[in-house]
Amino acid sequence: MLKLFTLRGLPWSPGSGSREKVELTAAEVESLRSELVDLEEKEAQLKAQLENIDEILRSARLSGYLYIRTRWTELPGESPPIDDTNVDDWLPRFVVLQGECLFIYLLSTDLSPHDSTLLSDIVEVNQLPSFKREDGEIRYAFRILTRHGLRYECSSSSKIQVDSWLTALQSDCKLESDASTPNGSI
Repeated sequence: MLKLFTLRGLPWSPGSGSREKVELTAAEVESLRSELVDLEEKEAQLKAQLENIDEILRSARLSGYLYIRTRWTELPGESPPIDDTNVDDWLPRFVVLQGECLFIYLLSTDLSPHDSTLLSDIVEVNQLPSFKREDGEIRYAFRILTRHGLRYECSSSSKIQVDSWLTALQSDCKLESDASTPNGSI
C-alpha cells in the first residue's frame, strides 16, 4: 500500500520524525529538477492567464459565455443558403465587449481572442426568435451582421443576458433609433 504514495521512486515514510537517508541516482535528481521546472512554468502560465482574465473583466463593458454560430451572407447572384435551422452547431464562446471591439475567445482563460470585430463594422443587431433545444431548454437569440457579410448568431438560456447584449451593442454601435428618446430626454 505504501508503494502507491511514492514520488517517482522516492520511498514514502509513514513516520513524521523519520530521518532516514535516501540515496538518489543522478538521473532521479535530474528528473525531479525537470519536474520542478515544468511545474514552475505551468504556475507562471496559469498566473498569466489569471492576470489576463482579470484585466479583461476590469476593462470590459460586458462579457460572458454565449453560444455562437457564424454564417456568411450570400453574395449578389448567389443562391440562398440551405435551411440549417435544425443543425445544432452552436458552440460556447466567451464574448467580451471592450472599447471599440467585440472579442470572441474559445475559453475565458485564453490569452488571445479567437476572433474580433470592430464595432464600426457592425451594421445590424437584431433579436432572433427564441427556440427550444432537444433537451427542452429554451434559448433566446440575437444576430450581429457586419459590413463584410459575416453574421454572428448568438444565444443564451438567459433572456436577461441576451437583452443586455442587445442593448449594449445597439447603443455602442449607434444602431438604436433616435425615436426612443425624443428631444434628447428620457
